[in-house]
Amino acid sequence: MTVDMDNPNFLRSLSDGALHRQIVHEVHHCMRMAGPGYGYTLGEALVSEGLAGQFVRHLLGSEPEPWECAVTPEVLQADLPGAEELAAFHYDHAGWFFGTGVRPRWAGYTLGYQIAGRWLAAAGDIDAAMWVNVPAETVLAAGLENGLAGQGR
Repeated sequence: MTVDMDNPNFLRSLSDGALHRQIVHEVHHCMRMAGPGYGYTLGEALVSEGLAGQFVRHLLGSEPEPWECAVTPEVLQADLPGAEELAAFHYDHAGWFFGTGVRPRWAGYTLGYQIAGRWLAAAGDIDAAMWVNVPAETVLAAGLENGLAGQGR
């Protein structure tokens, strides 16, 4: 992670907590790398991003970032990936997460945040090790059960 202190937004990121939240998000990724890793499939990437976002919310009590609530549940529900797509090693990461393809910008971040939130709601209180070591398949199974109806957190 690099920080450009000459960036005109730098001081604001300190005062509004954005930099703090981004560091916590990236720390979660670093801790997960020591366990199951970020992942290679679409499903694993959705879980890694979703867990990192929910980790920030849990630790700091913050609201979702703009990319974690950028797409409505109805739009997400209409384009949920199936099991084959979730398991794909060759997926369009930029399309899912940055909107460079047919999906809305940040759809992957929003979907991952919702999936992880649903899993957390079902799992209840979890310990620190579970936050970083839970298998992506476990989160996906709970997070996508019955689509996205009745979303958690």
